Amino acid sequence: MSGKPAETREHSGNAGETVPPPATSHRLPGYNLAELRRTEFPWTESTVYLNNASVGPLPERTRAVLEAFNRKRAAPFQLPDRDLITTMVESRRLAGQLVGAFPEEIALAINTGFGLSLAARALPLQSGDIVLASDREFPANVYPWMLLKDRGVALELAPTTAEGWPDEEYLLERIQDSRVRVLTVSLVQFSNGYTVDLARLSAATRAAGVYLVVDAIQGLGQVPVNLRETQVDLLACGAQKWLLSPWGSGFVYVRRDLVRELRPAITGWMAFEGTDDFSRLTEYNDSLRGDARRFELITLPYQDFAGMNASLELLLELGISRIQKHLRTLHEPVISWARRTGARIVSPLGIRGSGILCVAPRDVGSAFRALKAAHVVCSMREGAIRFSPHGYNTQDEMERVVEILDRH
Repeated sequence: MSGKPAETREHSGNAGETVPPPATSHRLPGYNLAELRRTEFPWTESTVYLNNASVGPLPERTRAVLEAFNRKRAAPFQLPDRDLITTMVESRRLAGQLVGAFPEEIALAINTGFGLSLAARALPLQSGDIVLASDREFPANVYPWMLLKDRGVALELAPTTAEGWPDEEYLLERIQDSRVRVLTVSLVQFSNGYTVDLARLSAATRAAGVYLVVDAIQGLGQVPVNLRETQVDLLACGAQKWLLSPWGSGFVYVRRDLVRELRPAITGWMAFEGTDDFSRLTEYNDSLRGDARRFELITLPYQDFAGMNASLELLLELGISRIQKHLRTLHEPVISWARRTGARIVSPLGIRGSGILCVAPRDVGSAFRALKAAHVVCSMREGAIRFSPHGYNTQDEMERVVEILDRH
């Protein structure tokens, strides 16, 4: 059906067709945590940083790439067009590898909000249609859809469970309503770390003919995603959090079979066919590119994407599945402390959990201030302390958190 989500299918790699890279990346022979901290995050000797759900640090290799790029940028004749284009090609390739997608399905973007706004304005929605989202979503996944009221499209916020988590049973029931055309979800909830059952939502939206849009910024980098196996229609991700990349870098995935059906609400001049030839730029061609580059805005911050490439290479070397297992182990001391003291655990545990762990001690404000005074960097969100460690954090650091909370 034109404009409807298609059934999942594998691409066979016929002539002229790009085959996506395997979703499972090369793994280092071992996860040498001490070496990782020494070479990529040397500042961890003095600070316990558990705030990746806010801003991820830059690995040393990424900082070095940025500095080298900016030295060349000071004398721009050192940065020929081919080098800038190569940087973007590599960004699309690495982003595709991260999520198991074709490079042609990746459009580079400066943040998550751009991708969600793209979805809201490019999907063929009409007056009377409903966009379904869970209540308590991060605002970036609410406001672009809310603005569609000027086209007669309604945003419906579904009630959460008693725990404050997305009620997936309710969402699956509501998408049976023919008026619901879009289900938009966060892969991981910012305020409690709840991870949606993306495979289940994918299967249900495929069957119902409903578009599935994903805000992935709190998931990618700590939750494995394979879009060849679990189909969505659009996925947006800024890279400055769990992907340990510069501000201003990120990407949008657009399902390959959907790319040509969508027209961007705003365009960049390189979104059109023929614009790679800088010697013939005034031979205007009104044909949009046949791949996701039709959604890119030029000029992009090339230095930020060069940095993102270095960070994605590191994460793919470490392995997202390995990082995920490491984070679950890191949570154990704080979970044990919460159970021992009666502090409320706001986050789900087990399969619906993530690298985000939120707890609410009796005097949450005082506990948060004690952690801050001890140089433990974390966040307060929705009345709970949010810990978001990454692959470079250690069990000793989490034990230190428990010691501080016990003294408080």
